[in-house]
Amino acid sequence: MSGFLGKLSWDALPYDPIVITTLCVVAVVGALVAFLVIKNNLLGVLWRDWLTSVDHKKLGIMYIVLALIMLMRGFADAIMMRLQLALATNGDPGYLPPHHYDQIFTAHGVIMIIFMAMPFMIGLMNIVVPLQIGARDVAFPFLNNLSFWLAASGAILVNISLGLGEFAKTGWVAYPPLAGLEYSPGVGVDYYIWALQISGIGTTLTAVNFLATVFKMRAPGMKLMDMPIFTWTCTWANILIAASFPILTAVLAMLTLDRYLDFHFFTNDGGGNSMMYINLFWAWGHPEVYILVLPAFGIFSEIVSTFTGKRLFGYKSMVWATASISILGFIVWLHHFFTMGSSANVNAFFGIMTMIIAVPTGVKLFNWLFTMYRGRLRITVPVLWTLGFMVTFTIGGMTGVLLAVPGADYVLHNSLFLIAHFHNTIIGGAVFGYLAGFAFWFPKAMGFHLNVKLGKAAFWCWLVGFFLAFMPLYVLGFLGMTRRLNHTDNPDWNIWLYIALVGAIVIFAGIACQLLQLYVSFRDRKQNLDTTGDPWNGHTLEWSTASPPQFYNFAEVPVVSDIDAFTDMKEKGTAYQRKESYAPIHMPKNTSAGIIMGGLLTAFGFAMIWHIWWLAIASLVGTVVTFIVRAYTTDVDYYVQPDEVAQIENEHLDNVAKG
Repeated sequence: MSGFLGKLSWDALPYDPIVITTLCVVAVVGALVAFLVIKNNLLGVLWRDWLTSVDHKKLGIMYIVLALIMLMRGFADAIMMRLQLALATNGDPGYLPPHHYDQIFTAHGVIMIIFMAMPFMIGLMNIVVPLQIGARDVAFPFLNNLSFWLAASGAILVNISLGLGEFAKTGWVAYPPLAGLEYSPGVGVDYYIWALQISGIGTTLTAVNFLATVFKMRAPGMKLMDMPIFTWTCTWANILIAASFPILTAVLAMLTLDRYLDFHFFTNDGGGNSMMYINLFWAWGHPEVYILVLPAFGIFSEIVSTFTGKRLFGYKSMVWATASISILGFIVWLHHFFTMGSSANVNAFFGIMTMIIAVPTGVKLFNWLFTMYRGRLRITVPVLWTLGFMVTFTIGGMTGVLLAVPGADYVLHNSLFLIAHFHNTIIGGAVFGYLAGFAFWFPKAMGFHLNVKLGKAAFWCWLVGFFLAFMPLYVLGFLGMTRRLNHTDNPDWNIWLYIALVGAIVIFAGIACQLLQLYVSFRDRKQNLDTTGDPWNGHTLEWSTASPPQFYNFAEVPVVSDIDAFTDMKEKGTAYQRKESYAPIHMPKNTSAGIIMGGLLTAFGFAMIWHIWWLAIASLVGTVVTFIVRAYTTDVDYYVQPDEVAQIENEHLDNVAKG
């Protein structure tokens, strides 16, 4: 039996009370959700309208749902780590054994970066970019569906590791030789490899898809320098994805060969070089930081322009600043290991390049400030996230410039100061940006507004909690506390660890407010309906589409003559005109091929992790066959007839007239 199931045996089942309790809670919640779906006859609707959908808007919503689920999982890991470090002081071992703490430590980083931040960013990009450029969908709708299910497949593998086997105990970067077979003989690193490989392929396909969409499907008359700034920042992020994610694929493939076939790419005693892994990892890893934060910069730009009632100050400089950050982001990776022993010239080059990135970033900050200057800034929830970002990210940026000095980095590199800086930029920059975009575009995606009071409460909890959780880590870094510890024995550190725990609890309250906000908003959605298609009173994204937009986006693709084309249309009174007749609209059909391929690749990854070779071969063959069948399927699109378009458009225009 053991041969049939590879390495999988009864020993793979968890025996830790914490894990068993967690699995029981997940099982109860899953059973409750399944009961509600079946009771309300939603199974068919979910399959027909969502799980098999190729509509970019629905896929964007599903990406964000995935991100929110993984946020709760990743933040649970964060709370557990903070609690462990607050308890494990003065000789007390705490409540987590070292091997369990190390798994949580690794899972937190992987989940938050790869399975929370990336899906959140791609979800917002899916919802907004085609609408902003006047496209009916992305260039390759089926590929968009497949990309989502590849991301979900990787997330499923990470969560399976909680109940079968273990996750990696290497930290989220999985450096050899610790990630090699000698020091990590279990399945944890294999879960890490296959989760990242499968989801990474999906991310690369997304980048190719959106680059084709932006360069080939813009509305007639829309030049590149007429594109909204969010579309520009997403485009540069996709260029970075297309250029950097193949590096991650290659380095993980080499690590796989080291573990599975005893190659020696990264083992010194076999002629390899473990530092080469670190170079390749960060050649992907540092562009990844900008992949996460550039779309957030675009979101803040849209918000500042909208709620000051002014055009964005320095549009062209914002575009070129984004381009500069993208290019410079590829030539700074070595600052992640100044302690490697490189020459002074090498360290100086990478230090200077890192400092120079502060210049285009500063350009953006001043452009936002000048946009606000003499504008009528409305303090809405998206604006609060933007103002909180401007303060928080500035602090993170200044600490980054400090770490760009090789001498200072040599002292601070392995300390909690670095952890504080990283979270300062990623949470204060990327996550605040995604949450701002979530609040900003929610009415456009869903058709009703979020509860404002709970939105503001969530913001203040996040902001106050962030400073309580991470400012003490700067202090601890200066006091000499290194990262990756699971216990401490220095009484001078204790008070700061306690404050950090309080901060994590306050952030948890912010997440709870957001979940409550969603519940209350859905409950009261009839009172908060947006019928105008223009939920924030004047934003150029909205064109004359409904909220949520029609499944075909535009009855007639708009013709663009200016960067604020829709504003001009409204001023001329041509924005909401009824048409006498409409042309048929060519649209893609939903498909089950994406979810089938995602499920088969999940099985393939699981089989490779546990060395179940027959399942690996069967699932891989099934994936290829499904792809070929889909490729040769002819009935994959249809035409929306003019009378149906007219009915939908007239209903929307009637709502506009009423509201």
